[in-house]
Amino acid sequence: MTVKGHDLQPAPEARALSRQGQAVRYAPYQALIERIEELDAYSHQVMHQWPKIERHVLAAEVRATLLRIRRICAIAWKRRQKSAALFDLDVEIEVLRHLVRKAWRLRYITAQRLEVWTRHIDEIGRMVGAWIKHAGAAP
Repeated sequence: MTVKGHDLQPAPEARALSRQGQAVRYAPYQALIERIEELDAYSHQVMHQWPKIERHVLAAEVRATLLRIRRICAIAWKRRQKSAALFDLDVEIEVLRHLVRKAWRLRYITAQRLEVWTRHIDEIGRMVGAWIKHAGAAP
């Protein structure tokens, strides 16, 4: 678009730099979403082997919690004031931990599966904790 001989569009180099800036800002969120997707896939695989009656009760709770985690993660990424959403995200991760421990107490999963599942959740929790720390340091 030109107005009186002036080009209003940014130069291709500026557009490339802004895309790179967006990619750099998007990278931590993308890494977190990838970890959440891995957790979701593992959870689906594990819950598929639960007793049929629990697939509609406890498994539904786990699936709903994972969906809330994804949703709150997206909300936190898009908001300017991230702290409230990040703390909500931290709470949902803790709820998921409780549900996994409940599944282990009810003997729906083995100790090895508990360990693997907990490792996945802990990794996501560390990433969210770092995000909270970073957001708290930002002006």
